[in-house]
Amino acid sequence: MAWSPFRPDVMQDPANGYGELLEACPVHRCDAFDPPFYTLSRYADVAAALRDIETFSSQYGQGPRFTPPMGMLCDPPQHTFYRGLVQRSFTPRMIENLRPRVADLAAELIAQLAAQGEGDLHDEFAFPLPVVIIAELLGVPTEDLEQFKHWSDVQVAAMGARDPSVYAAEQAAFMDYMRNQLRARRADASRGITPANDLMTALATHRDNDAFLPEEQVLSVVNQLLVGGNETTTSLITNAVWRLLQEPERWQRLVADPDLVDQVVEESLRFDPPVLGLYRNTTRDVTLADQTIPAGSKVLLHYAAANRDPDVFSDPDCFDIDRPKRRHLAFGLGVHFCLGAAMARLEAEVALRSLAAHLPQLALIDDGERIGPFFLWGRRRLPVRCH
Repeated sequence: MAWSPFRPDVMQDPANGYGELLEACPVHRCDAFDPPFYTLSRYADVAAALRDIETFSSQYGQGPRFTPPMGMLCDPPQHTFYRGLVQRSFTPRMIENLRPRVADLAAELIAQLAAQGEGDLHDEFAFPLPVVIIAELLGVPTEDLEQFKHWSDVQVAAMGARDPSVYAAEQAAFMDYMRNQLRARRADASRGITPANDLMTALATHRDNDAFLPEEQVLSVVNQLLVGGNETTTSLITNAVWRLLQEPERWQRLVADPDLVDQVVEESLRFDPPVLGLYRNTTRDVTLADQTIPAGSKVLLHYAAANRDPDVFSDPDCFDIDRPKRRHLAFGLGVHFCLGAAMARLEAEVALRSLAAHLPQLALIDDGERIGPFFLWGRRRLPVRCH
């Protein structure tokens, strides 16, 4: 069929293709990428694949290319081990303890934006908010924060690039920086210096059978936390604000009743999931909808299309703040359910409450533009007027 994630109208707005996939081609083969991949779009198929980790494996990465098993982007037991190391930093209590810091940072960024009168909500609010929080959680030195934010952007851009080699030099610089951070913490631990209370130190100094963890595995986990704890929340915030401001009465409803914020966040996650989908790798031939996906194939589990499946969601193409809660797939499902889901929800909730309280007359200047990687969805720019 004519659908492709790289078709110009689909790149402009991926929703242009959901109906085609769901109605005509629930198992689609895309040859416009190297390697070619299949796409599953129906809610039942995507949910079943997420639960069936033996057939739909993560052993060669959750991106569109085959990669070695690293950190948390693989199958149990390795996934379970590395996820367990960081999960204690993402418990509900630990995330709730971040609320005052998130609120203070949001207020600071909003004050700067308001003083200008207008600006780019992405660059000046939605991007710095989560990246500062994840950098502080990891323990990145304050003086390196601007460079760290830049590298975060580079990591995201490289994920879905047709030619990721154009980002190789900057990716290498980022990995060298993080490697030096890791080694400095290990040297301190070996000298008996009291370790800092941050996630990077915890990973760097953890011992398994009296040995430090493999350096490349720890760096992979840090990289996964950076991308997962930053870009997805940035897009959640910009997507939600964008949809609310497209119809100003929606924004005014939130201004008048801030307690709607949880409903706004969940509907935004369903309607505009920041991750359109992630990949799995088939370990055997799989037949669905009369089509066979061969063993050893990359398969895109299309969360965004599944979230518009009319068999699950009534009037699925309508952004409805009052929609009754149904379980969307924006954060995945099963053992790989997004580790940072609670943090993303808290940051988005605080961000929207703060914007509604301090910038009640917020308005779009234009719709900006989408971010680049084809399996992510968000605004690269979102120009707004504050008064």
